[in-house]
Order: sequence, then C-alpha cells, then structure tokens
Amino acid sequence: MPRVTPLINTFAEIRYQRSLMVKNELHTEYPNLAEFLTSLDHLTVTAQTELIFVLDFLYIMGRKSDGTFIRFRNEIERWCLFCWQTLDKGIFQVGRKDIEAYIEFVWKPEKKWIGLSVQQRFKEKTGQFISNTKWRPFVVKVPKSMAKKNPDAQANIDQYRPSQESLISTFTAISVLYQHAQMEEICDKNFVPVVKKSCPYLVKQVQRKTPDTLSELQWEYVLGITKEMADEDPQYERNLFIVVTLKTLYLRVSELSEHAKWRPTMSDFSKDDDNFWYLTVFGKGNKIRSVTVPEAYLVYLKRYRHYRELSSLPSPDEDTAMLNKLRGSGNMTSRQIRRIVEQSFDYAIKALHRDGFKEDANYLMAATTHWLRHTGATEDAGTRPLKHLADELGHASSETTDKNYIQSNIKDRARSGVKRKV
Repeated sequence: MPRVTPLINTFAEIRYQRSLMVKNELHTEYPNLAEFLTSLDHLTVTAQTELIFVLDFLYIMGRKSDGTFIRFRNEIERWCLFCWQTLDKGIFQVGRKDIEAYIEFVWKPEKKWIGLSVQQRFKEKTGQFISNTKWRPFVVKVPKSMAKKNPDAQANIDQYRPSQESLISTFTAISVLYQHAQMEEICDKNFVPVVKKSCPYLVKQVQRKTPDTLSELQWEYVLGITKEMADEDPQYERNLFIVVTLKTLYLRVSELSEHAKWRPTMSDFSKDDDNFWYLTVFGKGNKIRSVTVPEAYLVYLKRYRHYRELSSLPSPDEDTAMLNKLRGSGNMTSRQIRRIVEQSFDYAIKALHRDGFKEDANYLMAATTHWLRHTGATEDAGTRPLKHLADELGHASSETTDKNYIQSNIKDRARSGVKRKV
C-alpha cells in the first residue's frame, strides 16, 4: 500500500462511507482504504474508530458550506495520516510535542507527500471507490501568471512552502476538531492554541495588506474589451454581465452560481416603493442579504436581458435562471463562471500588451475572479459609509471591512513617501 492514501470521500458520500465502516463492510466498496487501515497493525482499531469520529465531525462542518468541508477535510486528513503513519499514534493519543512536529512537517513535507496537480481522491470502478495512487496530501502549483506565459512550465516540489493563510487554516481545522472532541468527551486537552502561539513560521501582521485589486487601467480594459466583444458577437453578453455584476455588486462567485442550497433567479432583483433596486444574495455562512443595485448597473442588466429575449427589467415572480447555461438547463456553476471571467481577463491581457502596457498585462495574469469583488469594494470605500459597505459585502463585522478596504494609513504613507529622494 502507498504510504499516503486518501481517507475521506466527498461530502455527498461520507455518510454512506461512515455506515460501511460502522457495519464493518468498508472492504466491499472501499477495498484500498480498508486494506490501508488493516496495514496499520496495532493501530487499526484505533484508526477506524477515529475515522468514524472524523467523518461525523466533517458532516457537521460540511453542512455550513462546501468550502468549509473541503478546507477541513484537507487539513484533518493530513493530520490523521501523519499521526497514524509517522507518529504511530492515534489522533487522540498525541501531545504538544507531536503537534509541534506536525507543524514542522507541514512547513517542509516529505517529497512523496507532495503532488504536482490536484487529483480526485477516489475513482469509481464497477461499483467500488478505488484509491487514486496519484493523489497527494500537499500540492505545489505553477504560479498562475507563469502558467499563462508558459503553459509547459513545471512546478518544483523542492520549492513547496505553505502560505500564511494555509498555515492558519491548518491550526484552525485541527483546533476546532479537538474542541469538538472535548465537547463529545473524547479527549480532555487541546494543545493546538499553545503550539500556534509559539509557532516560528507564523508571521504577525501589524497591518493587513491591501486586497488584490485591478488597477483603474486594468478594469478599464477588462470592461472595455468585453463590451467590444459583446457588441460584435452577442454570445459575449454573458461575459459582460458576469464581470460587471461581480465587480459592481461586490459578489463572491458562489453567490452568483447555482448550488445545492440556492438557485439564483431573475426575481432576486427587486424594486422598493422608492424605486430603489436590490439584489437578494445567498452568501457566506448561509446568510441572505440585499445588495443595492446602482442606476449605472441597470444598463447592463437590461442589455443582458435583451440578449436573452426577456423584458427590460425582472418581475417579482420571474423564475428565469440568473445565468443560463448555453447547453442544458439551470444556472451556471462556480467553475463555469470562473472560466468565463478568465476568458475576459485573457482578452484584456492581449489588448494591454498590444497597446504597450506590458507591466499591467503581466500583473493581470495573476488576477482571479475574486479580484473583481475586491476592486469594486476598494473603489467605493472612499465614498460610502463603512457600515453600508460592510452590509453590502456581507461582512458580519464592520471591523473586517475596515481592515480589508479602508486602508487610509497605507495610502497616506505611500503618497507622502513616494517622492523621497535616494
């Protein structure tokens, strides 16, 4: 059996995976996983019991959102593998020094734990889930901007280092797991906060850096080029609607896409008695909020609806999908939306290069879809009340908005320092 092997299937499958384990029938549908657990010898029973507990825990966490499930699964799966194989201990048999050893390992994993691409954990074959031998707990990727310049570029395993965000995620997931175990009276100690406090790899930020945004020129090109394409070919009207909606209404991709808990429709746009328009959004933390729709945005909404042969503005009972698929029915997925935004970014990059703005073009190569949300919020931070902006963004606290977008100190320092002499 390989030293590193996947343990946990998708959220949709984990309840069934758990039931197989409880009935001692895992081998019937997860033969490789069952063989792996058996290979742990004296830890087999412990690992099986702990894995059932982990599956229960992840089911509780996964009900919040797909993103939460994926982050916690990744972190806890690594931790279990490290405990069972490297430490030869159960996850509830470890002490502070064991967690410190794990953080050292996360900072610099063994090469055989690192992959060069994201792989699915199990492959379905003749009614069984076969462990994917190419899957690895850690993945090193080619930077996005480099991949755009050179599609054949290869990632270097030797250069793997977790980001600060990834390290924090590691501490968070494991700590929450032990908090849950304490509540369930499975263990009585949680050493994670102590280890985190003394971790030499965590960098304390006195002031949070400004979020990644498009410059005024870059946004001008993304919007302008996408609009030109839509004028020439109506199929790009959807591109135009998506980039304008994400940026102007500060949306996350997940808030514009269809998923198990929400189906965006045109009736999510609504008008009040004072003729103000709003968009109802199902956001992070399963919270519904209303985002103000500016008058300038209505031009693009009408344009997109005209392309789809709908009335100028939505009616309160309109069940039409917000973003219709070109093939099939229903709304688009997050992946499809990201692909469309990337397409608009790529056209803007070519145009920037063509017009001599090579530095802006190179910087845009690193941009992700989420930069559109940051761009809209950053632009409006100087003109809108903090509380209003926080509500529109769906932040639970205005402090989050202040830290991320109200960066007057950094901007003021930059303006006063940019003309310094050498």
